[in-house]
Amino acid sequence: MDSSRNLHSRWNCKFISFGGRIMGFSKCIGSQMLEKIYPKNIFTFKLIFFLLMTGLNLVNANTSYAERNQHFHENVLLFADEVIYDDKKGIIKAQGNVEISQAGRIIIADSIVYRRNNDELSARGNVTLMEPSGEVAFANYVKLKDQMKEGILDKLLLILNDNSRISANSAKRINGTRTEMNKAVYSPCELCPENPDEPPLWQIKAMKVIHDLKARDIAYRDAWIEFYGMPFLYTPYFQHPDPTVDRRSGFLAPSYSNSSSLGFELTTPYYWNISPEKDATFAPSFYTDGGAVLSGEYREHLGNGEIRISPSITYTDKLDDDGNEINGNEFRGHLFSDGHFEINDIWEWGYKFERASDDTYLRRYRIKSEDTLLTNPYIEGLNGSNYAAANAYFFQGLEENDDQGQIPFVFPLAEFSHISKPGWNGSYRTLKTNLMLLQRLEGTDSRRFSIEGSLHLPTKSKGGHLWTGSLNLRADLYHVNNVINRRDPLANTSSGLTGRIRPTALLEWRYPLIKRQKTVNHILEPVVQGIFSPYGGNPVEIPNEDSQNFEFNDSNLFSKSRFTGLDRLESGPRINYGIRYGAYGASGGRTTALIGQSARLKDDDTFGLGSGLEDHYSDYVGRLMVEPSNYFSLAYRFRLDKKTIEARRNEITLRGGPDYLKLHLGYALLDEQLSEVETSGFANREEMVTSVVSKFTDFWSISADLRRNLTGSGGTVSWSSGLKYEDECFLFVTKYGRTFTRDREVEPDDTLIFKVLLKNLG
Repeated sequence: MDSSRNLHSRWNCKFISFGGRIMGFSKCIGSQMLEKIYPKNIFTFKLIFFLLMTGLNLVNANTSYAERNQHFHENVLLFADEVIYDDKKGIIKAQGNVEISQAGRIIIADSIVYRRNNDELSARGNVTLMEPSGEVAFANYVKLKDQMKEGILDKLLLILNDNSRISANSAKRINGTRTEMNKAVYSPCELCPENPDEPPLWQIKAMKVIHDLKARDIAYRDAWIEFYGMPFLYTPYFQHPDPTVDRRSGFLAPSYSNSSSLGFELTTPYYWNISPEKDATFAPSFYTDGGAVLSGEYREHLGNGEIRISPSITYTDKLDDDGNEINGNEFRGHLFSDGHFEINDIWEWGYKFERASDDTYLRRYRIKSEDTLLTNPYIEGLNGSNYAAANAYFFQGLEENDDQGQIPFVFPLAEFSHISKPGWNGSYRTLKTNLMLLQRLEGTDSRRFSIEGSLHLPTKSKGGHLWTGSLNLRADLYHVNNVINRRDPLANTSSGLTGRIRPTALLEWRYPLIKRQKTVNHILEPVVQGIFSPYGGNPVEIPNEDSQNFEFNDSNLFSKSRFTGLDRLESGPRINYGIRYGAYGASGGRTTALIGQSARLKDDDTFGLGSGLEDHYSDYVGRLMVEPSNYFSLAYRFRLDKKTIEARRNEITLRGGPDYLKLHLGYALLDEQLSEVETSGFANREEMVTSVVSKFTDFWSISADLRRNLTGSGGTVSWSSGLKYEDECFLFVTKYGRTFTRDREVEPDDTLIFKVLLKNLG
């Protein structure tokens, strides 16, 4: 075979090239030899070919490691069914399942021609270009050079990282970081599978689209935004970040609303990417009947913690309690902030800050509907079984009858608890201390130190009986000022030192009975608990600051003390008894139930009328929880009169349904209950809350909710309904609702909210 024929023969072989020259080869067989071994048209070899794109000299043994890395990085890796190599002209032609890669870029095509001397590559037929960034381009024809960083593309389809697409008649690549596309269309929307020729939900058509990989921007010149192929909005220039950008400064999607009290509203948020550790959002809102409100949020991560600040301010007309304008203007606003920081593996600290200029500002501008604002700095530490914390609490009352001078502030509230390691026969000890300083500008002050030690002994006897015994001693020392006598409010107030010492013994017996079946396991457990402590312990000189929110229910049936705080003690010998039941299915479903009662030798006037604990025998309390599957759950909690079995407290929560129809129903009945200092109580409270959400297609859903006061003087509190469409590229939300509550200038209000978001644009 002569040399010229050898240079142009077809090869099916492996060879390695370095520095522009062949360094070695293996299994290199000429096509004439293959024809002798295998019949024509049935044998195809895969060729793997490394070739340096720049004309470098042969690298000798003295070439440095860094230089070799550079050379190999510039090499080309080629896969093909057939290759024609002309070494004199420096031309490589490959066809049939061609795949070529260099510097992280990969091209797949039916055929390619590579001219080594001027580093030029052209590809035809089903061309696919994959970038190191993850983007994929499809074209009919591609011509590239300079390590595939420069070139032109014909009939381009570009798929970005988030699966959005740009199609163009032609495109030009510049330095591997910039693609300029002519007569291009951008859309992140999927095409309809039934009608793929139809235009997407929305798209941007532009005479020129520039994708700058270095700046990570996509810019449009002379562009139209279209919906279902119909022009909607023209812009001479438009720009948004490409999908590789996690966050960047710019305007966010605006929102629109209309309410009967504030008029039309437009909110145009702007996001400011200050640095990788901090950012901010400015969200000015403009109302036709409420002026302008400047609001925002600042967020920062500080390495050992994070902080968030949310302020707002407006300068508007003064209003009286009926919402009527009076002479003059005023500043109104609020400031919320919270932070959390780690000191070390044990200690952390943080704060929550809430403050408003006046009582009704937050509700008028629909910022928050709470009736009390809380400021709470804290520090806490956890080390094994030791826990310590210190808190301060400052409150701002927002109700009409709140007197800020009589609202307490607590500084500090410190506590420590310790649980020892198990000792003899599993016994263990606990220690708790508590320090509270509560002050008012007007009224009662209370300073308290409490210490409590306990010894616990859990054990199990023959037959599976579980016993728990504990001995407890608690001491409380108070220094108080201006304490009103709860039994005789007209008597003189008390001031000075007071205190108490309270020993308590507890013995609890449980006997869990288990029955196992193929698909369900049953557990039935009777529980009896005896508590022995002296009578009394709640003298009139000790104010009740932290135990007012008392409610007898299933969660505290077997508690040593049913009060939420330390200012009140449950006294006297008493016994608590009940029975628990649970059924647990093999597929994950479960049903649990509890019912029980408490009995005492003597009445305890610490519990007010209607509490369910004021007599020798308490009301019955219990719960029923049913959750057979992920599509249905029922929770029922109750308190039944001990004599008539009438409901004194009912709470029902029902959730169920698949995505196309989800229902939530909540019902609550709370009977009249007096505290220890009240002579007349509130009327029965009865309320219902219900909501339904129906996702009736893959993208459309509707919702509705209703809250109603069911007492005689009640009525509808609020209701709303909404419509939502959301797919991979578009979000549309509208909601209409009405509130019926009134608080001074805040009147019943109708509100319509409207929001449209073109996803992927920022």
